[in-house]
Amino acid sequence: MAKYLFLIYGDEQAWEAESVQERKDKQAGHGAFAAAAGDAIVGGHELLPAATATSLRGSGAGRPTPTDGPFLETKEVLGGYYLVEAPDLDAAIALAERLPELSAAHGGVEVRPIRAAD
Repeated sequence: MAKYLFLIYGDEQAWEAESVQERKDKQAGHGAFAAAAGDAIVGGHELLPAATATSLRGSGAGRPTPTDGPFLETKEVLGGYYLVEAPDLDAAIALAERLPELSAAHGGVEVRPIRAAD
């Protein structure tokens, strides 16, 4: 069984502006996704805001250089992830299509295969 990382991207300001009910609806959507995925979910979490990130860049000559924030400042940020197992990419995509962020105009999900360890 292959593993896939679902990277959930969206507009952080739009997420922060969600009402209590919209937040509850999204949590219910994640609950429905988790129920549908069952044991296929290996892990996953919502991430704290991008401003809390620390990025490390290799200098090529010793210690990496840490900087505050994500690598790029963009309108869309990484907001969460799931690590899932699926028989193939088509099955992984079908599962990812159940994520509630895809019903919002500002959200997106990247499905990326995990390289198996040798």
